[in-house]
Formats: sequence, structure tokens, C-alpha cells
Amino acid sequence: MPRTLPTDEQQLPDDLISEMASLSSKAVSGDFLILTEALKSRFGSSLEAVLLYGSCLRSHEIGDGVADFYVVVNSYSDAYPERYLRYFNAWLPPNVFYLEVANGERKFRAKYAVVSMADFERGTRYWFHPYLWARFAQPSRLLYARDEASRRRIHQALAHAVVKFLKSSLPVLGSSIADAEVIWINGLTQTYGAELRPERATRARQLVQINLEDYALLTRCAAPALAGTLEILAGGNYRCVTDTVKRQHSLLHWRLRRWQGKILSVLRLTKAAFTFNDSINYAAWKIERHTGVRVEVTPMLRRHPVLWGLKVSWRLLRRGVLR
Repeated sequence: MPRTLPTDEQQLPDDLISEMASLSSKAVSGDFLILTEALKSRFGSSLEAVLLYGSCLRSHEIGDGVADFYVVVNSYSDAYPERYLRYFNAWLPPNVFYLEVANGERKFRAKYAVVSMADFERGTRYWFHPYLWARFAQPSRLLYARDEASRRRIHQALAHAVVKFLKSSLPVLGSSIADAEVIWINGLTQTYGAELRPERATRARQLVQINLEDYALLTRCAAPALAGTLEILAGGNYRCVTDTVKRQHSLLHWRLRRWQGKILSVLRLTKAAFTFNDSINYAAWKIERHTGVRVEVTPMLRRHPVLWGLKVSWRLLRRGVLR
């Protein structure tokens, strides 16, 4: 009798890969392509792919916001002349940078994270923490790929992210009947809780409702890879299949991810102080934008962004501004 492969090792459903390829190839505003060209120029021959995700993608324009990109490179040694940036990126991916591009009288802003293709594939498929697979289970756009081989690898990684997301979050629902909306709200709620984020508790529901049609289709396409965990029912519903022991294990895993996420968030914020231009102003702007809480950027915070930033973060955590 042939050995049954674990879900992470099973062949991905062709329909899921095709759907992620279709989603990631949808048209975007030309403003995003201006920033993409700047990233292509910055990374040259080391560049494998550029992905757009986040709030500006959902609003279909940059406006006064900051676009979110992932830059996938072939290796950190090729991507950076600076040795310390290579070490930072290999030690705790990704590195995060800020980009501004002027186009006539307009100025476009972006935050971009750099990760190797190998780390991107591992992060969307195997990582315990949801940092990458939670982001890229959600809709994104592939704005550049070096060649068809790189494009296929990205599409497969995106499909793996969906399977990993669902496989990791479904047991929390226990044995129950749910539709795609409930399934994805549950998943995003769990993954948001695993990072220090300023978004309100209702954010997961809002995000799912914005792209509910896409999430419903992704769930159906991913279902064959979740045999024994998710059964398709009539009327757009699913039967979530798990037992008490598996559900308790899943809840424990999410508690561990929440603790891990707080530690990783602090480490990444500390690292960003050395890679992200004007990271203090950006963090204060993002917190105010998502919560309405204004963070005063004091001279002490500017002089000692790491130590003073930890103190500010602790205050925001105690107030419930960060979760």
C-alpha cells in the first residue's frame, strides 16, 4: 500500500495553483508599476520577483498611503553589497526598507521587504509562525517575475500558503459546519493575534468581506489538499473535521505562536531601526492611521529608537493599542 504523504508534501491541487496565478496576475494601477521599476533598478540581476500586497492593493491606489511590496531575490549575497544586511536578512528574514519615487509633482511611497526565493518558499510552506503564509494566503499581485520558472515557483508558494493557512487554523473551529467567511475570519483572527499589530479586533472580518468571493473560491480549490480536515457540503458550506485532542493541540500551537510572534516582532522592529529610513515616523503614522492613537515622536525617541521604542511599545501593549 503506498505511503500517504503529509499535507505539506502532497501535490498541490492544480485548480488552486491556477487560481492563485489568476489572482496574482490581475491588473493594478500604473502607480504601482512606477515603484516596481525602481525596485528592479535597485536589485538588478539578483531580483527574482516583486509582489504587491496590503492595504493599498485593497484600495486599488496608493494615494497618500505607503504601498507594501515583497522583493524576492536569488540570494542575499547578490542582493546586497553590505555584509551586515546579508547577515540580518539570513538571520531573521525579511529585511524591511523604505522607498520614495517622484513622478512629476507626485511622490509615491512604499515599504518593501526583502527575502530570498528559498526563504519565501520555506516561509509559505513550513514555518511554524504565520508571518509569511498568513500574508500570502491573502490576495496579492505578482508585478514582476524574472522568467517563467520564477513565476511558477511564486504561484506554487502562494498556493502552499493557502493550504498551510487553512490546515493550521481549521482545527480551532472544532468539529463544526462553516462557510468560507467563518473559516477565513477565524484564520485571520488567529494569525493577527500572532503579531504585534495596531489593527482593531474587527479587522479580520472587514478583510474577509472585501474579498469574500476570492476566499470562497480559494477554499474550494484547496479542499482536496485538506482531506480528512475539510469536507465540501452543499450550499457553499464545509464540515470541519477534528477531534478534541487535535483541537487542543491547535490551540496550544496558536498560544505558542502568539508568544513567538511578540518576540519576533520586537526583534524585527529592532532590526528595522538599522534598515528602514525614518522608521520611527513611519511606525507612529501607521499606529495613528489604524487606531486613532497619536504617538509623540520625541527627541529621545529619535536619538535612541531601539531602547526608547521598546518602552513606547510596552506602553501601547498595556493600553491595548498593540495586540
